[in-house]
Amino acid sequence: MDTVAPAPPAPAVPARQPRASLWALRVLLTGQLLAVLAQPVLAGLFLTGDVDAITGHGLIGSLLPLLGLLVVGGASAYVLGGRGRLWVLPAAVVLFLAEGLQVGMGYARTLQMHIPLGVAIVTVSVLSTIWVWSSSARRPR
Repeated sequence: MDTVAPAPPAPAVPARQPRASLWALRVLLTGQLLAVLAQPVLAGLFLTGDVDAITGHGLIGSLLPLLGLLVVGGASAYVLGGRGRLWVLPAAVVLFLAEGLQVGMGYARTLQMHIPLGVAIVTVSVLSTIWVWSSSARRPR
């Protein structure tokens, strides 16, 4: 009676995980979050009488779409090169577009749109930054 020996197990190939791209995305999102969190502080200072604070608010606000574009680049590297979560790239693009719209609404002084959109941008930025530092962001798709 012939017995067939089981085939040896195939060598385990480690799943490719996002590493450098994840760290780049972490740094970019954290930097963007700091700039985003400065915005309500500067607006509040302006409303309490520090008229010079609006200059900083406008400058940081004008730079936020540039930071958003860098985040889109980092998200692209994370998703495409690092095999990260797919939802991160469209979320970064939507945040970038919202920041561009926010700048336009601010300079147009359309506060009924500028303030709620700002709250949404702060919320998404905080949640995105919390997520990117979580263990879930390290897992490959």
